[in-house]
Amino acid sequence: MMTNKPTFADRKKREAAMRKAGRLPPGQALTEKFPVLHYGAIPDCDPNSWDFRIWGEVEQPATLTYESFMQLPRVDAQFDLHCVTRWSKFDTHWSGVRFNTLIETGLVKIKPSARFILQHAENGYTANMPIDLMKAETFLLATHFEGQPLTPEHGFPLRGLVGAIPGRKDLKDVYLWKGAKWLRGLEILPADQPGFWEQAGYHNEGDIWKEQRSA
Repeated sequence: MMTNKPTFADRKKREAAMRKAGRLPPGQALTEKFPVLHYGAIPDCDPNSWDFRIWGEVEQPATLTYESFMQLPRVDAQFDLHCVTRWSKFDTHWSGVRFNTLIETGLVKIKPSARFILQHAENGYTANMPIDLMKAETFLLATHFEGQPLTPEHGFPLRGLVGAIPGRKDLKDVYLWKGAKWLRGLEILPADQPGFWEQAGYHNEGDIWKEQRSA
């Protein structure tokens, strides 16, 4: 059975509706696709040898295997995604593990000195965020997208995913680059440390509503 693909006019109509609803940030355009953007080549991953580390300002470092990570309590989440390259994708569905779950399960005990987190990913990529944003509902250690495991180009087996929740004015919304694909670890820090793109001239905070794209 054939289905009609959305036309340009359809997309512009939905874009206008999102702008009117206050969900489309300034300088952004709606996309129905999911563009693939990243630094470096897509890495190969063998779940049997993959691990995930948490270290730094914690009482004791922790290392999880793929199997043990997948056994952590999980949540489903719906986000609007906003890329610094000016595309926005709405009503995306994800599942994964909240950062707070690592704390609530006792897996990680964070020291009072902890203020920031540096995400470490494959290919030497890093992304920095204040610990309060990592604890917020807008951040997810994501393993699934639209009911399916992440594909390699979108970060399999794990990515830091940061999105916006419509209507939640109490939460700070940042651009998608602040979540790292192919995530391998979290370094808990007492002070901020610029990530890969921040070192290259991107804005350190990346607020989507203030168009904080470059420093």
